[in-house]
Parts: sequence; structure tokens; C-alpha cells
Amino acid sequence: MVLKFLISFMIIFLFCQKKEVKKEVKEIKKEEEMKEIKIESSAFPHEGMIPKKYTCDGENISPPLSWSGVPENAKSIAIICDDPDAPMGTFVHWVLYDLPANVNELEEGIPNDKILENGAKQGINDFRKIGYGGPCPPFGTHRYFFKIYALDTLLNLEPGLTKAELLKKMEGHIIAKGELMGKYKR
Repeated sequence: MVLKFLISFMIIFLFCQKKEVKKEVKEIKKEEEMKEIKIESSAFPHEGMIPKKYTCDGENISPPLSWSGVPENAKSIAIICDDPDAPMGTFVHWVLYDLPANVNELEEGIPNDKILENGAKQGINDFRKIGYGGPCPPFGTHRYFFKIYALDTLLNLEPGLTKAELLKKMEGHIIAKGELMGKYKR
């Protein structure tokens, strides 16, 4: 009886392991197939220091961003800016979505409106405000990641989503992505 149980357990265990490996391989292949978007800022280089102007110590306006490499079949773009070095965990500075796919740049100082003139919507950052909230580290040098996503759909969601809500809605729709990292120290 014990032997039958052990054999059954081993078969189920091996079957589950095989399913997990297949799932991981599928996810890796999906990552490899995903196109990369090149995102940059004329205000700072990748891994460079973000000028004070774009922080809570300055004008606290969004930096200029431009990008290339968005696939032709993209229907919209989303941008998330966050700080993984925050003391209480990742701190979200900007959530932007439903940006038309034909847009390839944002000028500095995007207004903190719920809906922009081009139809893009802004979510809630961890300052509990709509739009961009600049770097404001309590101490040390922090990294700020501007992540861009090309989606195969227009999400058509209301403004005011959090980063977590947006990421959930984007699941299965990301066809390309890119990342720009800047640093800031007070």
C-alpha cells in the first residue's frame, strides 16, 4: 500500500515538474522573441544622473523622453517610472498608458492631467497623485527606471490606475519593451 502511494506520488510530482519546465521554457522563448524599444532622454544618459530640474528639489517636471523600435502592429504604449531602491520597497513615480503607438517622444513637463491631449491616460503614483512625481530619495543615490511597453491593444481604461493594476491589464499584450535608467542623489 505504501509502495503504491509512493509510486503515485512520484508520478504526480514528475508530471508537475515537467509542466513547470515547459511553462518556463515557453516564457523564456517569449522573452527572446520580444522586440526591444530604445528609450532615451536628452536630459541625461542611460545610467547617468538625472538633473535636479526633474526632481522634487527642482521643478519636479517629467524629463523629455524619446524612443524608437516600436513594432508596426503596436496599438498603444505604456510608461512606468519607478525606484527599486526606496527603503519600503519599489516606489512608483509615474504611470502612463493608452499613449498612441505613433507617438515617439514626450516633451519635458507633461501636465499632471488625468487625460492628455493625445488621449493618453495617467495613473496614480506612490505620492498618491496623478501624473509624474520626480525623484526624491530620503538618502543615498537611487536608481529610477523609465520602462516603456508597446502593446498589441488599446487598453481603453479609465485614468487613475496604479502600477500593479496596469501591469495586470497589460498581461499577454506586451509585444516590445525598453528601459532607461537614471540616478539621483540629494
